[in-house]
Amino acid sequence: MMRSLFVSATGMGAQQRNIDNLANNLANVSTVGYKKGRNNFQDLLYQIDRAAGSPSSQNTTVPVGIHNGHGVKHVSTEKIFTQGDMKNTGNELDVAIEGKGFFQILQPNGAIAYSRAGNFQRDQDGRMVTPDGFPLEPEMVIPQDTRQVQIGLDGTVSVLVGEDPLPTPIGTIQVARFSNPAGLVPIGKNLYTPTAASGNPMVENPGVNGMGQLNQYFLELSNVSVVDEMINMIIAQRAYEVNSKAIQTSDDMLQTANQIIR
Repeated sequence: MMRSLFVSATGMGAQQRNIDNLANNLANVSTVGYKKGRNNFQDLLYQIDRAAGSPSSQNTTVPVGIHNGHGVKHVSTEKIFTQGDMKNTGNELDVAIEGKGFFQILQPNGAIAYSRAGNFQRDQDGRMVTPDGFPLEPEMVIPQDTRQVQIGLDGTVSVLVGEDPLPTPIGTIQVARFSNPAGLVPIGKNLYTPTAASGNPMVENPGVNGMGQLNQYFLELSNVSVVDEMINMIIAQRAYEVNSKAIQTSDDMLQTANQIIR
């Protein structure tokens, strides 16, 4: 009977982690390029009291065994990299990736991080940077007298400078993709860093070899569905309640057994 107390405790802990993840998803429902997380769980070790196929007589075996589970454990929090909705902002430095790929962002420590958020701005040197001031890689410098920036589907960046009627190319925005994007580590600031599980980045121009195309004047919104998260939250809450009820029931049974002894 004591086993049920510990099993139910693991269930309550699992649902607490579930609620934590759902709360983080809902908190980032308006975060540009945010990808929702999903908790993955596994059942714990089983105690085998009698194995299936054990002999029940000289000529027969039992078709089903006896085993007792020990609860549940949290094994991973997976990022779901489905496409988010597109929003037309009218801002010439807003860029969305339609399809696979990540923007490459140069961090202050010199390492490259990866992001789906394309809400770029210009810093004092004319570089395209994130809202935190981290520059796009490869570096894209917009001349000060630029009157319009044009970003093509293939990542080509051109500018109209001064009174010149013809656009001048200044570079190409490249994107990276990974064989296992779920293996990337989120580090905040809409950034991810690669791991051995994600594989090495494959860098290409947009629209080449399965890479997504770029859409200027658009932003990719969070792929969190508020309705789905609310439903999952209700399910997690009910699961937490029923596990707590199992603990209460086990306690009542122990109390009854204790009273019999008295």
